Amino acid sequence: MFETYERIKASWSGRVLTLTIDNGAMNAVDALMHHEFSKIFLDAQDDPGSDLVILTGANRAFCAGGDMNWFKDCIEDTAKFRGIAPEAKRIVTSLLELEKPIICRLNGAAAGLGATIALMCDVIVASEKAVIGDPHVKVGLVAGDGGAIIWPQLIGYARAKELLLTGDMVPAPKAEQMGLINYAVPTEDLDTKVSEIAEKILGNPRWAVRWTKTVANVPLKELAAKLNDPAMGYELLSNTLQDRREAVDAFVEKRAPKLTGE
Repeated sequence: MFETYERIKASWSGRVLTLTIDNGAMNAVDALMHHEFSKIFLDAQDDPGSDLVILTGANRAFCAGGDMNWFKDCIEDTAKFRGIAPEAKRIVTSLLELEKPIICRLNGAAAGLGATIALMCDVIVASEKAVIGDPHVKVGLVAGDGGAIIWPQLIGYARAKELLLTGDMVPAPKAEQMGLINYAVPTEDLDTKVSEIAEKILGNPRWAVRWTKTVANVPLKELAAKLNDPAMGYELLSNTLQDRREAVDAFVEKRAPKLTGE
């Protein structure tokens, strides 16, 4: 079922399914990757060969947010951005509905949607060189694809709102200290730590593990049901604004944006 994926590669080791995001140096999200993210966790749930999932990135980054060329296309043709709303909601709900435990092997930068997906995993193990953040506001967008759901649940509203409103990136050691992720380890120890946790989880009875996760995720699923529609609505609206266009242009041109408030 994974043979058709182009941006996410699947491999198995025993009962562990590893999903590797692979789309250039920074693994930026384009239209195809966004579509594949909306299906991959459903297929992972149905995969008969696995009891645990590891999600990681190839190359330098884990997933460094939206591809700027895709952003520009969506600004020029807002119908394209409007059309991904069902996918965006399905990414969040399918990840929270996945019964199998999922470990994020955070090998590098995770931003925007990449950060949301990382933080909605059950255990997050990061290279100490990684950074994580949700800079939607820096490119003129509302953090509508799950950031407003998961960040406050992990670190509280005060810290979460500061980071969502500034768009600041957090180094992995600091993210561990504030409880945003589970572990920040030396890069050379990343695989060892991920394997250690995976082995502990797999050493427990399958259905006790899956259903414990299911119960623990109930509040997050309820929150997602409340927030997904308004969050996506505001994000779609923000994509139509002049400051959105200027923020993306400035990012691409590596200059400070000239914002007007419009």
